[in-house]
Amino acid sequence: MVLVLAMAAGLWGVGWATGAPKSARWTMTGLLYLAVIGVQVAFPPEHPLAVATGGSLAMWLILGAVVAIVLSYSSILQRLRTKADANLAAQEQEETAQELFSETELNRYARHIVLRELGGLGQKKLKDAKVLVVGAGGLGSPVLLYLAAAGVGRIGVVDDDVVDNSNLQRQVIHTDAAIGTPKVLSAAEAMTAQNPFVEVVPYPRRLTVDDAEEIIGEYDLVLDGTDNFDTRYMVNEVCVTQGKPLISGALSQWEGQLSVFDVANGTPCYHCIFPEAPAPELAPSCSEAGVVGPLPGVVGTMMAAEAIKVITGAGAALRGEMMIYDALWGETRKIGLKPRADCPTCGGKKR
Repeated sequence: MVLVLAMAAGLWGVGWATGAPKSARWTMTGLLYLAVIGVQVAFPPEHPLAVATGGSLAMWLILGAVVAIVLSYSSILQRLRTKADANLAAQEQEETAQELFSETELNRYARHIVLRELGGLGQKKLKDAKVLVVGAGGLGSPVLLYLAAAGVGRIGVVDDDVVDNSNLQRQVIHTDAAIGTPKVLSAAEAMTAQNPFVEVVPYPRRLTVDDAEEIIGEYDLVLDGTDNFDTRYMVNEVCVTQGKPLISGALSQWEGQLSVFDVANGTPCYHCIFPEAPAPELAPSCSEAGVVGPLPGVVGTMMAAEAIKVITGAGAALRGEMMIYDALWGETRKIGLKPRADCPTCGGKKR
């Protein structure tokens, strides 16, 4: 028996020295135990091999039963401890949420707060967040509605356009009664009607080189849903300069795409992936090429989900990846993106 125990100790020691996980060490020890049981069953008690391994089947069975009981008890204790820790964490999340939000807000955001990846602290991050949305059109509509519904504390919206009858097929934040109204004011009204606990800051103008840096500097995160390449490149450049993450989405007919450009965290920037704007005939506007109504809703909602992940740190945001959704064929795919060393916007930055 001493020999067998010494062998078991040797196996455990070798496993520990080589960095083998506990499960592997227990497996090796278990195999040794089964081999000893096999010897005791196969050979008579007086056989030298049986004597060398203890000479008693009953003794080994009793020892195995004792070890099994001890391990089972230890496993049960570990599970109870893990469950208790989880309950304690949930209780702390709930107490934190109760301290930070009114009763009405707690009820409004309850489905967020019970999420393990968000909880009360995640909802607090959303409440403290300042997000700028460039464009209150097709993509901006679902983005703005869902960010407001999610409880993002301050939401800026930039757009110089007014609501037109032709917008209403897809720009669901606007109503027929809002035709002729600046889109940022129409959007702000819908957002505060949906959630009066958020602050909406409308900018009824197009971003320019003169004010882009100042406006973007007031926010933590930028979402770009414009169809103007000059604006896209300008927003990207300011975000790179200021180290702000940028969530960019685009649409065409039946297909949409989105990505998280966050140079401060090692991703390429928008300019890396699109070195130059395509010729007008290769990238027609929605009014020229058309777009199916629900497509902006799908892609814009994805952008809002990415914004929540970036703000709270939940899951894995689309950093260094591009999501492409084809509504016509019901296909979704992701492609990897890499920084471009010769990018004039971010190529010289350390990663």
